[in-house]
Amino acid sequence: MTRPAACLFDLDGLLLDTEPLHGLAWRQAAAQFGLALNEAQLLGLRGRRRLDNAHQVIAWIEATGAAGPGVDQLLAVQQPIARRLLPSAPAMEGAPELLARCRELAIPMALVTSSSREAVAVKSAPHPWLALLDLRVYGDDPGVSSGKPSPDGFQLAARRLGVEPEACWAFEDSHAGTAAALAAGCTVLVLLPAGVGSES
Repeated sequence: MTRPAACLFDLDGLLLDTEPLHGLAWRQAAAQFGLALNEAQLLGLRGRRRLDNAHQVIAWIEATGAAGPGVDQLLAVQQPIARRLLPSAPAMEGAPELLARCRELAIPMALVTSSSREAVAVKSAPHPWLALLDLRVYGDDPGVSSGKPSPDGFQLAARRLGVEPEACWAFEDSHAGTAAALAAGCTVLVLLPAGVGSES
């Protein structure tokens, strides 16, 4: 395999083990509006922006025949739960070493995440090794008009690094993120979530 011009990394579930905590926050918030989120639904929320997930959860609530909350109302419940849980997220096994190895090999690195700048600051505070990343593209970046599975974030990261997306390796763990990286033209290396087989 040819050496990549750059490595583009997702954050949640790839560098930091935050996905169970995000899932718990959405599950607890949805429960307050009468919806018990199942594992398939939680898997569908992985890798997407907060607002996109809020709209999806509201649609699921309304599909039960209940009146759905507004986005602001749902996030007013979900966000405090997430902010309380996320700083405790550990690094994914091998993630600090992977970034250190890329640095040793002088391979440029970017973060391409659906999380907002504020959320990344909360999650990354206990993890100084994330400073090895050369740049960060957040879900609320003005240059990202559509979140994953749109390729916007990966295309923007490659452009800011001065390389072609087709010459980049993207590291992902979600369906939405994988679809986004593939649509951008990247070579994609997928870390499958626990319990998800290769047939998915």
